[in-house]
Amino acid sequence: MAYRFLSSRIVPSSSRLSRRFIFIFTISLSFTYLCYSILFCSGTIMPNQRSEEHRCVHLKPVGSKKLLQKSHYCTISAKTRGFSDETRVAGLTANLTGNQSKQSVSQKTQARNLDADHKQLNNTNTPKYGNKKLPNALIVGVKKGGTRAVLEFIRIHPDVRALGTEPHFFDRNYDKGLDWYRGLMPRTLDSQITIEKTPSYFVTREAPRRISNMSRETKLIVVVRNPVTRAISDYTQTLSKKPDIPSFEDLAFKNRSQGIVDTSWNAIRIGMYIIHLENWLQYFRLSQIHFVSGERLITDPAGELGRVQDFLGLKRIITDKHFYFNRTKGFPCLKKPESSSQPRCLGKSKGRTHVQIDQEVIEQLGEFYRPFNVKFYEMVGHDFRWD
Repeated sequence: MAYRFLSSRIVPSSSRLSRRFIFIFTISLSFTYLCYSILFCSGTIMPNQRSEEHRCVHLKPVGSKKLLQKSHYCTISAKTRGFSDETRVAGLTANLTGNQSKQSVSQKTQARNLDADHKQLNNTNTPKYGNKKLPNALIVGVKKGGTRAVLEFIRIHPDVRALGTEPHFFDRNYDKGLDWYRGLMPRTLDSQITIEKTPSYFVTREAPRRISNMSRETKLIVVVRNPVTRAISDYTQTLSKKPDIPSFEDLAFKNRSQGIVDTSWNAIRIGMYIIHLENWLQYFRLSQIHFVSGERLITDPAGELGRVQDFLGLKRIITDKHFYFNRTKGFPCLKKPESSSQPRCLGKSKGRTHVQIDQEVIEQLGEFYRPFNVKFYEMVGHDFRWD
């Protein structure tokens, strides 16, 4: 019927070939439509493999990047996939919440770590931070004058970092170079100064020139003491290590009856301060050298440390509240720090009882040192009252 209708409407009845062509074309269109309908309907009932694979790929953000990754849907069984959408949504929500919770814990942990790092960075006593720098100041002398006390007292200042041992760089280890010397120094922040102590520098002839070559702006601290008392203290220390050495009188004099002092003995020569100072003033201005009284360091440690802080350009933080007098040792000690259960006093080798010396010997040495002391007082502009 359809064939006759179409053939009569579109083409003349005489064209039999044309009618057949139209009939075949119509049948083809109908068959194509039927196949398309069948395929479309089956697709809505069961997704094909390509469609499912497409569902199994999603973008997962990682930092500033996105990675392609199979979703949780691809790893579960067909039976599990049959669960209701409501159940799947609930599971995904729980998973997301868990990830957010883990991320929150991680962020809190990182924040705590950063806080700890900042606290450690702000702690000026922590050696981990800062740089190793050549010293800004040196305690260059004198032996048995009180240099250890000055170092231990000044290093409690928060803006000071000090090398505890004596490096002897400018007298014994100079050939090792400045890089080696810098490597010994403690780490300091920009706001801190570095100090080292080697008392033998003061009497080493090459030391002033070598230190000046490092920096002409280096500040120098010299702790001086009555040269007679200093010599006896020096001998007492040596005697504790070498009990078989000659007596103090035998070492101090070439001829005691004539009062001829042996200036080649190092314990005597160190106390001739003016001779050594003249060598230093060839390389440094007098204003770059600060003299600490060894006697006042015992009777008024806060006053002496106050002047040291001024010389170094530091705020006066070390005061009377930091000291107490230890009657057993006979010199001041630092009061108990907050981080310690005991006060901090110098070692057993400090404050030992001096060897008993004949008073006549002490007076003879006093006469010997008097002219040197007077010149020293005039040079530094201060009378230490040793006579």
